[in-house]
Amino acid sequence: MRITSFYPRRYFWYRFFNSIFTGLSVGSIFTIYVPLKPSIYSVGGILLAAGMLVVARFYEKLMNLRNFFLISVFVEAVVLFLVIFFLLKPYTYTTALLIYAGYQLTFVFGSYLVRTETIFLKKKKFLSLLDMYKQSGYLGGLVVSFLFYQGLERLSGIETNQEKVYLLHFLLLFVELVVIYTLLRSFKIRLDGLP
Repeated sequence: MRITSFYPRRYFWYRFFNSIFTGLSVGSIFTIYVPLKPSIYSVGGILLAAGMLVVARFYEKLMNLRNFFLISVFVEAVVLFLVIFFLLKPYTYTTALLIYAGYQLTFVFGSYLVRTETIFLKKKKFLSLLDMYKQSGYLGGLVVSFLFYQGLERLSGIETNQEKVYLLHFLLLFVELVVIYTLLRSFKIRLDGLP
């Protein structure tokens, strides 16, 4: 597999929807993580820092378009799996632990992805546009999550945090599918051996 082209303007839309997902989900983790003990966060933080050190050690080998694409797809696949898993098995200790571990795994690649996208975007204008798309998406996600929760409360009479967060995950599933679609459209992929 070879990546023959990278489309910055399509990539902006990927980051926009990726940030919408973040804005939508940011408040839900406090409800999902309730069963976890504080020591889990310490262990998770240690593993995250160690993982980021390992990834940083290999920046020179990882900072190419193919690895950037593969790691981006891996991160989004993990997030998609976590959303689906939560919808199938909500509010168990195992689910909370798995979701925490999954998000920590994606965070391991966070600095790498930000630094690599900066290298490939190069132009100041592109970096400015990227940040505007990201912040707009995040802000939009926060507003939509607020309206979603308020709508459930006022229109449907749903008041428990657990039920609200569970229903939000159907919206998160849809948004994550859009995220993956826009990510794939940001790159031109050529499979080896095919014309």
